[in-house]
Amino acid sequence: MRQNETLWNIMDNHDLENQEAMDDHVMGSLETPLRADAFDLSDDEKITIIEGHFREIMHTLGLDLKDDSLKGTPHRVAKMFVKEIFSGLHPDNKPHARRFENKYKYNKMLVERDITVYSSCEHHFVPIIGKAHVAYIPNEHVIGLSKLNRIVQYYARRPQVQERMTMQIANEMKQALQTENVAVLIEADHLCVMSRGVNDVSSSTITAEYSGLFEQETYRSEFLGHIRTKR
Repeated sequence: MRQNETLWNIMDNHDLENQEAMDDHVMGSLETPLRADAFDLSDDEKITIIEGHFREIMHTLGLDLKDDSLKGTPHRVAKMFVKEIFSGLHPDNKPHARRFENKYKYNKMLVERDITVYSSCEHHFVPIIGKAHVAYIPNEHVIGLSKLNRIVQYYARRPQVQERMTMQIANEMKQALQTENVAVLIEADHLCVMSRGVNDVSSSTITAEYSGLFEQETYRSEFLGHIRTKR
């Protein structure tokens, strides 16, 4: 198997006989596609605009917005989009991964596994739910363990494609740690496959990105062994 590619793809949305599935799964550049004026509006302004549009969507669907259960939904959805599930779009929310001197001279593998991934498919805006496993072999610096979780969450909290998210996390770790010795593996369920289209509730997707020493079979096998070991 070649390095830096999807390890397994059990997911049916890559079925070559299904043109709709192929159309659904398209990835552009490594950067999340954003307009130049993406952050000209404040969060509150975005919430107000999205609330109005979502109110129109609900109205078009025939829902009674005077109902006590529904009348607050447009605002709740708008606030959720801006402040929560898409908060990773704004660079101000990027975690500051402060580096510390590797005083212990630790030069073995550090693995942080089972980091919660809750993202959104950028083609249908439905959830991608799974786990990320990350590892690095330090050189001169280390970072706090929680920062690894925050890096994953930052890139997950935006409309995403799993392959892009995997590479974005790996690149951010390399920059934060000043090392090429980084591995990222994500296992996720895509509700765009489970709840629509082929309605396949048993499939999942695994993507991986390896660089530096992790391109060697010995290190890669050790990493995979750690994340497959039961607690």
